[in-house]
Amino acid sequence: MTTNANLATHSFDQILVLLVFLPVLSAIALIALHRAGWRLKRLISAVSVGILLLATIYLMVSGAGNTPQVYPMGDWPAPFGIVWVYDRLSGLMLLLTATLGVVSLTYAIATNEDHNGAHFHALFQAQLFGLNGAFLTGDVFNLFVFFEVLLLASYGLMLHGGGAARSKAGLHYMVINLVGSTLFLFAVGALYGVLGTLNLADLAVRIGLAPTSLYGVIAAASLMLFVVFAIKAAAFPLYLWLPGTYAETSAPVAALFAIMTKVGLYAMLRVHGTLFDTATAPASLVNLIGPWELWLGIMTLIMATLGVLAAMNLRRQVAYLILASVGTLLIALGVNTTESIEAALYYWIHTTLLSAGFFLLADIVRRSRGDDDWRIQPAMPRATLIGGLFFIYAMGMAGLPPLTGFFGKTMILHSVLGSPLMGAIFAVVLTTSVLLVIALARSGSTLFYRVDHQEQQVTAQTVSSFAWLAVFTPLILAAAMVIFALPLTGWLQNTSMQIKDTSVYIRQALDPAVSRLHTEEPKQPNPAHVSPHFPSVNQE
Repeated sequence: MTTNANLATHSFDQILVLLVFLPVLSAIALIALHRAGWRLKRLISAVSVGILLLATIYLMVSGAGNTPQVYPMGDWPAPFGIVWVYDRLSGLMLLLTATLGVVSLTYAIATNEDHNGAHFHALFQAQLFGLNGAFLTGDVFNLFVFFEVLLLASYGLMLHGGGAARSKAGLHYMVINLVGSTLFLFAVGALYGVLGTLNLADLAVRIGLAPTSLYGVIAAASLMLFVVFAIKAAAFPLYLWLPGTYAETSAPVAALFAIMTKVGLYAMLRVHGTLFDTATAPASLVNLIGPWELWLGIMTLIMATLGVLAAMNLRRQVAYLILASVGTLLIALGVNTTESIEAALYYWIHTTLLSAGFFLLADIVRRSRGDDDWRIQPAMPRATLIGGLFFIYAMGMAGLPPLTGFFGKTMILHSVLGSPLMGAIFAVVLTTSVLLVIALARSGSTLFYRVDHQEQQVTAQTVSSFAWLAVFTPLILAAAMVIFALPLTGWLQNTSMQIKDTSVYIRQALDPAVSRLHTEEPKQPNPAHVSPHFPSVNQE
C-alpha cells in the first residue's frame, strides 16, 4: 500500500514539474533554434502544448485535486520553502490554459500567423509558463514573479507582427501593467513587513492571530492587491487598456489572451478567498473585498455593454464581450457563497472558451473579405457557414438558450436569490443581456444580410481545415457542457465547497506529514506546522 502511495506521489510530482518547466524548457530550445526552419519550431511548440493538455487531463481524470496536493520545491517545507498547490480550482485553470493553447496554436500555424515574428513560438511557450506557474503557486511573492513572466511574454505576443496601432496599444498595455506591478510589490512588502511570511496558507494563519494594531496595514496591503488583480481582470474603472490591446493584436494571440483576465479573477478568489475567509480571518477583515467585487462587477458589466453597443469594429466588440463576462463573474464572486462560486465557475469555463473562439471567427470574417478591414459594415455576400457560426457564437456570448451562456447566467441569478442587492443584480444582468442581443444582432445583420452591391468583388483568403477545427472546438466543448451539465455542475459544486473550506488548503500546505504521501507510516498532523487557530484540524 505504501509502495502504491509512493508511486502515485512520485507520478504526481513529475507531472506537476512537467506542467511548469516543460513550457520554459521549450521556450529556451526555441530561442536557441531561432534560425532553424519553421517546421521544427512548430513541431517543438505543438508537442509541448499537446503534452501539457494530456497531462492536465490526466490529473483531472485521476482526481488528484480532490484533496489539495502540495509539492515543496527542493523538499523545503512550508512556510520556509516555495510550494506549488494543486487542487480542483488550479486544475481547472490549467486545463483551460492548455485547451486554449492548443486551439490558439493550431489556428496560428494553420493561418501562418506565427510567421510574422521570429520568436512567436518561444513567447507562446513563455506565456504558458507564466500562466501555469500563477495557477499553481502557493506563495504570494511567486505569484508576483509569474505575473511578471506572463506579462513580459504577453508584451512580445501583443506586438507580434508590428504596426503603429499595435505598438500604441502595446505601450498603453505595458504602462498600466507596470503600475500594477509596482503596487503589487508595495503590497507584498507591507504584508511581509508586518507578518513575516508570504506563503499564502501561513499568511492566513498569521492574519488570524495578528493583533488589532496591524489590521490597518493588512487591510491597506490587501486593498492594493485587490487593485492589482482588478487591473489584471480589467474591472471598472481599470479596464480601458483591454479593448485596444485585444482588438489590435493577432487573432491567435487574442484567443490565448481570453485566459488573461481570468488570472486576475483567479488571484482574487485564491488570495483574498484564503486570507479573509470567515473561518480564519478576524470579523473586521472578512468583508473587506466582497462588496467591492460586487459593485465593480455591476459597473463593469454596464460599461462593457455600452462598449459592445458602440463598437464599430468586430474585434473591439468581442473584446468588450470579454469585459461583460468579467463583470458578470465579479458579481457572482462578490456574492461569495458556495452556490454563487459554483455558478461563476460554470460561466467562467463558458466565456473563456467562447470568447477565444469568437476572436478566431472574427479573423475568418475578415479573411472572407479579402482585406484587413475589421469594421462592421456591409460587404459582398460571404459563406453561409461563417454567418451560421457567427449566429451561434453571438447566442452563446449574449446568454440565449440553449447554450452555456444562458445556463451560466441562470445559475448566477439563482445564486443571488436572497441577497440584499438581488433586485439590482437581476435588473443589470437581464437588461445588459437584452442589450447584448440587440448589439450582436445588429452586427450580424450588417455583416451578413446587408449586402453592398457596389463594393468591388474581392477574393476571399483561403482558410485551412485546421483553422476551421480551431474555430469549431470551443463550440463542441460548449455543447458538451450542456449535454453533460449534471455531472459538470456536480463537480463544480464540490470545487466551490473545496474553495470555501480554506482550513483544508491551509493544513495541506503547511503540514508536510499530511501533504506529502510518500511517508512510510501514516502520521497525525504535526502541531508545530498547524496553527492552533484551526482546532478542527488539530483534533483529527
